[in-house]
Amino acid sequence: MSIPKNARIYVAGHRGLVGSAIARELRRQGYSNLITHARAELDLLDSQAVNRFYADSKPEFVIDAAAKVGGIHANNTQPASFLYENLTIQNNLIHGAHLAGVKKFLFLGSSCIYPKLAPQPLKEEYLLTGPLEPTNQWYAVAKISGIKMCEAYRRQYGCNFISAMPTNIYGPNDNFDLNTSHVLPALIRKFHDAKENNASSVVCWGTGNPLREFLYSEDLARACIFLLDNYDAEQFINVGSGAEISIRELAETIKEIVGFNGRIEWDTSKPDGTPRKFLDSSTMFNMGWRPEIDIKTGIQRAYASLLENYPNDK
Repeated sequence: MSIPKNARIYVAGHRGLVGSAIARELRRQGYSNLITHARAELDLLDSQAVNRFYADSKPEFVIDAAAKVGGIHANNTQPASFLYENLTIQNNLIHGAHLAGVKKFLFLGSSCIYPKLAPQPLKEEYLLTGPLEPTNQWYAVAKISGIKMCEAYRRQYGCNFISAMPTNIYGPNDNFDLNTSHVLPALIRKFHDAKENNASSVVCWGTGNPLREFLYSEDLARACIFLLDNYDAEQFINVGSGAEISIRELAETIKEIVGFNGRIEWDTSKPDGTPRKFLDSSTMFNMGWRPEIDIKTGIQRAYASLLENYPNDK
């Protein structure tokens, strides 16, 4: 299914890291009929409001990039909020899309859906084969439910609802709040603040040994449009970069890019999280999609975004 350039496309969560990248990429590729609503205009936790939106706006295609997200600290301290809000948002969007007769719906999950100790790299069939990582299980359970909901609506109603599982995403418009952000933007912010304050060291959580995979947000945006055009199967599909890096090496890279001259200290009393989380994205790669932005270039762009958003921040 090739999407017409004048199709009515709704991007849920268009102000977030992923949603904003998708909206920018759609416009860059010439899609002229985007539908976006800020939270003040449309509360995705309100099912009646969502159904009214579908009836009034009549989107033909929907990309669900709306979610309550955060790092280890946020997941550990707000388990009920992460579970309830994510379940409610995706339930309202998916069920509303069915009622409104949306032509195609793309649900975006997260690589945290996989069992903590699943074999590496992570293949799609490893879903639900073991216990989840405890530090983000609430978010993971919600995202697994979203995948299964899309599958269920396909089977019962014949809806063309698909799901994609991105790896760790970063880029412009990221969340750099140290209390709620993910590891890469949190490290950028830590090193930036340390540089601004002439600190002698930066303390990083854990041992630095875990391996992580990162994908630049604009690469994910291109992947989403590629999937809307080329993928119609029930099986959710992994979207990764095909490369991984240790947290220690990531910290050293960010330190260099930010220009911090102090030392790095590792607080091993803090949790590492999953030891390794590397997606098998071979299905996606075999279809002809590949990421374009390497990790160093991506971090440089993400840091430029922080400087733009916090020009006078000390």
